Order: sequence, then structure tokens, then C-alpha cells
Amino acid sequence: MTWVAAVARLRARREPGVLVTVATVRGHAPRRAGAKLVVGRTETWGSIGGGNIEAVAIDRARELIGTPGAEPELMEFALNDKVTNRHGVQCCGGAVTLLLEPLPVVPAVAVFGIGHVGLELARVLARHDLDLHLIDTRPDQLTDERLGVLADAVAQIHVHHTPLLPEEVLEGLAPGTHILIMTHDHAEDAALCDAALRTTGLGSIGLIGSAAKWARFRHRLATEGGHDDATVDRIKTPVGMTEITGKEPATIAVSVAADLLLTFEQDRH
Repeated sequence: MTWVAAVARLRARREPGVLVTVATVRGHAPRRAGAKLVVGRTETWGSIGGGNIEAVAIDRARELIGTPGAEPELMEFALNDKVTNRHGVQCCGGAVTLLLEPLPVVPAVAVFGIGHVGLELARVLARHDLDLHLIDTRPDQLTDERLGVLADAVAQIHVHHTPLLPEEVLEGLAPGTHILIMTHDHAEDAALCDAALRTTGLGSIGLIGSAAKWARFRHRLATEGGHDDATVDRIKTPVGMTEITGKEPATIAVSVAADLLLTFEQDRH
């Protein structure tokens, strides 16, 4: 498997990893500059030459995998018999510098309701490296023509047309996925709020709407749903930056996206 395919596999599995690259070589070394090794929690793909260099790089890479907010770093190795190594001696006679680049699990966001605001939000979020789920019960909101504005997306986009029960999508989302509820139907929003609170492992839950709408929802979630106050308080409403008060769909979308980006920053640390 090529290193590109290995990185893609980790991304698809939503598993963290580290990309190790031979950055510089002076003198003799097992591999030339540019050789790559991909390290996951339990697997590796590729090689940077084996021996002590590779073993130490794998050890350090797995330390980085377990370190929140890990940054890229360089490691230097002298390949001679006078150097005491953790995993044996390599006597090639040269020197090698490795670049270790953490491959964190990217954020995941699920937007329920791809109406005017939902589509504008998708356009903003699609410019970021994340997994973006777009869910709607109305097929006309998810046509290729309408979603064509996302053709140059950086994000990996997953489209879900759920004609009856959009809340079923929640069970299939990756742990930590952030939920934004903004459908065209208040009953659908209410059902999604209830289902999201019953789904374990989700990230933040945001609901678009007025104070009056939230007052009704909060009452129903407590009385009919049986949720206590602490559970209901997991839902943030209104969503977005409170300092931004514009009502245009694009303005709301920028506000919600900015607030979500702050949440991503907090998650990394």
C-alpha cells in the first residue's frame, strides 16, 4: 500500500496517525530523502529504512498520537557505531533527519436541514478539512445541481436523503460529531433534539430558532422526553456568535461556522 493510500485509510477509519518522512540525508543511509512511513495506533505502512531509525520513529510517532494538539517535529540520527541507540546499532556512516507530521482525526459535523441557511453553512464548512454530513428529508434540497456549489470542497461530504426518520442518521455518525439542527419543520427539529440527547458520544448539539421556539422545545424535552435540566442544557440555542445579529442566511451561516471553529480549537486542546 502506498503512503497516500495508507493516509486515506486512516482518514476513512477516523483514526489518528503520523506521517514520517526522511527529510534530509548526509552521507550513507538506508533510504533516500523523501522515503515515507505511515504510523497508526497498531499498524504501519511503508518504510524509512528499518532498524533503529524506524523503531525509534515509530515509538515517537505513537507518543504523538496520544498527545493532544501535537505539532510536527524533526528527529536527527547519526548512523555510526559510537552512538548508543535504543533499538540497536546502524553503522551506515551518514546522518538522517526525519520529519514527523501528526495526522489528527478531522472534525465531523452533521447539518440537519439543507435549506437556505443550511446550504450557506455547508458552503462555509466545506472549505475546511472535516467530514461534513448533509441531511434532509426533501430530495429537492439535495440534488446534484443544488449541491454543485460544493464541487470544490476541501471537506469530505456525505449526503443523506432520509424521507421519513432523519434521526436514524445519528446512530451512524462517528463519536464526537457536532450536530446542527436547522430543518424546515419544527416537529422534525424537536424529534432530532430528543434523539440527539439520547445518542451517546456526540459532540456539541446546536439548534437554530427563536427564544419562544426553544421554550416550547425545552418544556417538551423535559415533560414528554423525560430529560433532566443538565441533559437539555447540552443543546445550544441560538447557535452562532451572539455578537453577530444579522438575519440573512449567509450571515447566520458565517456566525454558526465561526462558533463551530472555536469549538474545534477547544477540542484540540
